[in-house]
Formats: sequence, C-alpha cells, structure tokens
Amino acid sequence: MNRYIALEKIIELNSFTKAADALGYTQSAISQMIASLEEELSMKLLYRSRVGAKLTKEGEELYPFIEKMILQYQGLQEKAKEIKGLDTGIIRIGTISSITCHWLPNLMRDFQVMYPNVQFILHQGDYSSIQEWIKTEAVDFGFINPYAVNGIVTHTIKTGTMPVILPQDHPLSSYEVIRLDEIVNDSFILLEEGHYSEPLEAFEACGLKPNIKYTLHDDYAIMTMVEAGLGISILAELVLQRTNYNIAIRPTEPPITRTLAVGYKEKNSLPIASRYFIDYLFANADRLL
Repeated sequence: MNRYIALEKIIELNSFTKAADALGYTQSAISQMIASLEEELSMKLLYRSRVGAKLTKEGEELYPFIEKMILQYQGLQEKAKEIKGLDTGIIRIGTISSITCHWLPNLMRDFQVMYPNVQFILHQGDYSSIQEWIKTEAVDFGFINPYAVNGIVTHTIKTGTMPVILPQDHPLSSYEVIRLDEIVNDSFILLEEGHYSEPLEAFEACGLKPNIKYTLHDDYAIMTMVEAGLGISILAELVLQRTNYNIAIRPTEPPITRTLAVGYKEKNSLPIASRYFIDYLFANADRLL
C-alpha cells in the first residue's frame, strides 16, 4: 500500500523529491516504489519532465481506482484505531448523586458486556464543578442542567419533577399538593448544586424566599435530616426512588422540574469510548426512569 500512497503524494506535489521529503523516504526509495508498482501492473504510470511528474494516459485511467483504494485503506486503519481505543479506553464522567445511584450502574454494566475492557472514572459534583471539569477537560462529559451552564454543548436526556419532602408528622403531610407559599417559612434544607438551583429558581419566580437553615451536597443526608424533623426540602424524583426513609413526598404547586442533559466541549474531540457511551446512553434513554 505504501507504493500507492507514494504515487498519490507524487501527483499531489508534482515532484518525486518533494514526495520523498513529505513521506520520510529517500528519493531513490520513492523511485524504486514507483518502478516496482509499474512492473507489477505492466504499464508506465508516470513520466518525468523538467516541470515535474505527471500521470501517463494509462495512469490517468487507473488513478481514480487507486484513490478509492487508498481511502478504503485509510478507513480500515481508522476503524482499527477505534476498536483498539474501545478495547483500552477510559471514560471520565462528571455526575451528580442521583444519576450515579440510579442511572449509571445498569448503563455501565450493560456497556461493559459489549466492551469489557473499558474503564469508568466518575467525578461527583454539582452544576458548577461539573461545568468547570468539562471546560478544563478533567472529564470527557458530564450530566448537567442545560440552563445552568454556558460555553459547552448540551443535549437533553430527561425532564423530571422535584417534589417537596416533609417529616411524616408535618401538618402539611396530609395534603395531596403543597403550594410553595405554604412552606416558605419552614426550615428549608437546600441541596447545594452550585450557582443554579431549581427550587430557588421556582421560589424566586413566585416572589418568595425560602427560610434556608441548612445547605448540604448529599441528597441522602438531606432525607435523613428531614426524617429527623430538622426541616423540609425539595429533591429530584429520581433520587427519591427506592428509599425507605420515614418521610412524606408531595408534588408542589406550581410544579418544579429538573432538566438533565449530557454536556461536553466538542463531541468529535472526545475519546472514542466516551463517544460510544454517549450514543449508547441516548439509544437507551427510554430505560431511564
């Protein structure tokens, strides 16, 4: 195949000497390659003149097939690199606790059935830290609210509700729906999400300011504190699955939603393993509750 690539470079640069320099060969080696190719094909492909090297009439007829063969060979090489990349790839993800616990385990398990040697590194944080990790390339991509970021590409996966959680003996625990103005004076336990918080945005949209008494990074610690009667909170429905806390969970009025997206700087520049995992994620989005 090197002989065909050498021929292509000679035609591109119109010179044996320049082609030899570009490909890292001596001019003698390039000449020998072309002579060998012409002998194999039993025809003259090039002729030289004082103005450079050009295809013969026979060479012109064959050259489109040679170009196609070179492109196919290059495609084969690229595919081989991709397969090797998937065999040894590392996928670095910025994530939040609810996704770490409820989405990623099954997705990673099933993905590794297809690509068993791929490794995962998870960095758990909030909207601010994940956005910064993406921009500095500390992670390949991250799960984030698209309204909380700028300067990165985002593609939405799911939108879910964020109900209020209260102690079981709270006076409002018997209500089917709880208005935000009914809980504005309660001790509020805020989930720290960086510079953007869906509950705080919702309170502000209603002209309300919650009575924040505690701020934590851990959803499950917040549920424990609510269970202990230290206050109320608003958390994503995703994190409230499969919990056995003694708490009441009620929808709010107006409803509060959380939009989740995958964010990255540029997909084409991501490692091949991460690109494949993102594609796998979206292909299986219906499985994500």
